[in-house]
Amino acid sequence: QVQVVESGGGLVQPGGSLRLSCAASGSIVWTNAMGWYRQAPGKERELVALTISGSSTNYADSVKGRFTISRDYAKNTVHLRMNSLKPEDTAVYYCNVRVDSGIYWGQGTQVTVSS
Repeated sequence: QVQVVESGGGLVQPGGSLRLSCAASGSIVWTNAMGWYRQAPGKERELVALTISGSSTNYADSVKGRFTISRDYAKNTVHLRMNSLKPEDTAVYYCNVRVDSGIYWGQGTQVTVSS
């Protein structure tokens, strides 16, 4: 069993910053990828950023230049630094972890960008 725990969401004004964190633990032999998705009310879940082991990092076009994903391979953690936040970034953000036993999701953390 794999556990995925997120933290760091909250309310921020437009132009502000937030940092999300995610830690994966449990029966993990190897990790293929870690990343973040988000889902706004009435919309489908979408990729925000994904880092693939030994390969590339992918960002949604809407967050390029504003968001930065970073990963600690030894600790199985991934972080998302979000700068210049906009109201349209408001969503529930989910950590996504792809390991040897399958794909796992966190419970989600709310990010609200509003004045």
